[in-house]
Amino acid sequence: MSGPDSVGEYGWRFFHATGAAPTGPPPRLPEPPPWRRFGGGPAQPQPPDDEEAALRRLGHVDIVPHLDGDSIDAVNAALLLRRPLLVTGAPGVGKSTLAYLLARELGLGRVLEWNIVSRTRLRDGLYEHDAMGRAQSIGAWRAGLTNGTGEGAEAGEEHPRPPYLGDYITLGPLGTALLPHDRPRVLLIDELDKSDIDLPNDLLHVMENGSYEIPELVRDAQDVARVHTSDPDRFADVRHGRVECREFPVVVITSNGEREFPAAFRRRCLPLEMPVPTRKQLLAIVASHLGACPPGADDLVDLFATRVEAGGTHSLDQLLNAVQMTTAGVFRNDQRGRKLMEMLLRDLAKGR
Repeated sequence: MSGPDSVGEYGWRFFHATGAAPTGPPPRLPEPPPWRRFGGGPAQPQPPDDEEAALRRLGHVDIVPHLDGDSIDAVNAALLLRRPLLVTGAPGVGKSTLAYLLARELGLGRVLEWNIVSRTRLRDGLYEHDAMGRAQSIGAWRAGLTNGTGEGAEAGEEHPRPPYLGDYITLGPLGTALLPHDRPRVLLIDELDKSDIDLPNDLLHVMENGSYEIPELVRDAQDVARVHTSDPDRFADVRHGRVECREFPVVVITSNGEREFPAAFRRRCLPLEMPVPTRKQLLAIVASHLGACPPGADDLVDLFATRVEAGGTHSLDQLLNAVQMTTAGVFRNDQRGRKLMEMLLRDLAKGR
């Protein structure tokens, strides 16, 4: 290491916020600090990609960074230290998009999304046990034994097998992110400030230890259970009811600043205040979604930026909607058209 900017092959800044996918093998993060190393196993297969979801969020590749230099440094520090990012900022400024930028740029596969509401519990993010479905299957299995139909038997079996417990357990987004992968998964915990007051504290143990237990599997007679995951049509083997990561996931936690989190929770996260995109970045975002900046986009970007700078609450979706309408081929810049633009670019803090 020859200086502060030369950690590993890619320097200490692995992430540049362009959303450009790797042209060759994806960058490999350096070894984590000793206190953030985990020993889960065996390694799970690489996660699937979801380019369709990435295109919806990011559009196509551009070379203009979506974040300023200080924000990019904060993200890279979180990557190197294996700590969650607590991203705050106004609604619609692009906080959740950061997870997709990270996943595409670092080649980390499909983003796991955990959308938080007031009723969300820690277990909702870890796993779900369909106890009712299993009870019904056991009843049907016992009935099959009684009437001799053989229902539930697999090919080549003389007698039907009882329903496996793992068939009725599905890992949630957090539970899937903590599976032992050789490269970290990207987990988006969206709008944590909407949660019950206890959820941030409940997350502390899992975030610190990189592991959790599924009590139903701990009590089960089988040593290994094959369970469903949050990835479509993907399964994972859980040994002795315990899951531990190999690489701590890249965790992006978003908050609209509607509440203060406990100090113990904030201590375990790196803070990032998401800045309002610059004019250059706004134009790049428009071009990435529409292929190029259409005529009139500059004026709409300037109007959008002026209203945001004046203290209004506006979303990037509003800007994209307004630009799309002006390129739809039927929009007219008359009184009715201007009224429509006012509706599309209205201040969200003013209700209707």
